[in-house]
Amino acid sequence: MVDAANLRVRLRQYVNFTERYLSIRSFIVLIITVSIALRMAPMTKWSSDESTSSKYEATNESLSQHRVPNWFHNAKLGIFIHWGLYSVPGWAPTGLDFGEDTEDNSKGDEKGMTEEERWKHWFMNNAYAEWYFNTLRIDGSPTQAYHKENYGEDFTYEDFAPLFNEALKSWDPDEMASILNEVHAGYVVLTSKHHDGFLMWPSKTPNPNKPDYHATRDIVGELGSAVRKKGMRMAYYYSGGVDWTFNPQLVLNHHDILDACQQKESYTGYADAHWRELIDRYDTNVLWNDICYPADADVNTLFADFYNKKEDGAINNRFIQRKAGEYEESRSNHFDFETPEYKTFEDIRSYKWESCRGIGHSFGYNRLEGPEEHITVDELIRSFVDIVSKNGNLLLNIGPMANGTIPKLQLKRLRGLGRWLDKNGEAIFDTRPWSRASGETNVGIDVRFTQSQEALNVLLMDTPSKGDKLTVLDLKVASDSRLTLLGGEDYLDWNQEENGISITIPQSIENAPVHSISITPIPA
Repeated sequence: MVDAANLRVRLRQYVNFTERYLSIRSFIVLIITVSIALRMAPMTKWSSDESTSSKYEATNESLSQHRVPNWFHNAKLGIFIHWGLYSVPGWAPTGLDFGEDTEDNSKGDEKGMTEEERWKHWFMNNAYAEWYFNTLRIDGSPTQAYHKENYGEDFTYEDFAPLFNEALKSWDPDEMASILNEVHAGYVVLTSKHHDGFLMWPSKTPNPNKPDYHATRDIVGELGSAVRKKGMRMAYYYSGGVDWTFNPQLVLNHHDILDACQQKESYTGYADAHWRELIDRYDTNVLWNDICYPADADVNTLFADFYNKKEDGAINNRFIQRKAGEYEESRSNHFDFETPEYKTFEDIRSYKWESCRGIGHSFGYNRLEGPEEHITVDELIRSFVDIVSKNGNLLLNIGPMANGTIPKLQLKRLRGLGRWLDKNGEAIFDTRPWSRASGETNVGIDVRFTQSQEALNVLLMDTPSKGDKLTVLDLKVASDSRLTLLGGEDYLDWNQEENGISITIPQSIENAPVHSISITPIPA
């Protein structure tokens, strides 16, 4: 998100209450105010998660009674899946770091560019492979050159549909669900329709402009069934504002993406029908919209109907409604949680949030991305721990190939995270933030804290030396406290010092990116 008047934004950053940022994938122009924070659900204790309404009405007052459900607080880890026609070419440039500032960036060819030229340069070299259709239409873009060389001038984006549907024949939803379950994901969010308008299910409301523009297999339903069989919750992403089959607006700057959100009245009913199908037919646990929503839509009725069907459902903050030509102001609708993108916060947030990011720089599959474009297992684990300590969830994205295969580099990181959670999940799942998120040790190892119902979890963000006495600074515990290294069997030796608690590190400690120490009882 970005204040449209502020172009000094980092493309990897999103929104908080004191800063206004731009997310390249979303370009949601939204000013979040303190009043929104005040109406959000309180964050700390388990008992505060209960909603206070038995039947919701289509009013802001009624909807505000809804609380973030316990399962969402407890899950901590969700898996995002960007998968569609763009997975067939699976290609995007990798040379431009989309985390760099669009105004101050002086890297390479961007030296001496005007502001407008910088924006166009970024979109010409868009690292998000799921934006293939947009980048393909930009004259002179690397994607356009790649497409011409590999598919020919007469091969349209729609021509990927039969290739995608053919590849789907070998997809095994149970295998995909098993992999995600091994990572200890609590929920899965599938892109049911991205900005290209291609539907990942044969909807009862087909696209009036392209009636056969959908997957021949019911990916939405098949994956939902497989995921639920493994005990995870299923949710669906839906691009409710941008749909290039209705409004083909070419995006070259941030105003263009807002203009792309402007749809005809017929589209409003189309999007509403799809959301209701995802609710009634596919029992989604979350309404995960992206970028914006038609300005004339009755979102409060949609939200109330959703909550009345699924009391423990949740709604994200991307149902932004904006009239044509509105670039500075926006109307914020009800939501349960915020969705910063490739971003974390400095401290605990009083409201629930969910950080979404790819394992690489792209959400959709990009065959050009190598190890250097992927987050390492150690970085992923540390980032996850940091997010959880501050009242957040991590929605970690995978970009399967067209046939549903998860690329090896992504799979390696998923399994690395899963193995760490095998030992340390107790310090992550079903926890809440403690009175503070972070701390330090006497040897410079950073610390994060989480709170279980009966224990304080001290998460060391590196491996201390075997046999050393490690002091967690500014921490005082009860004299009868018991300390356990998760994954170990014996209690740890410790002493309360004036500057903190001194812990003797066992000789058996193994190298890991994060170590979890459980302290009972919880310090006062």
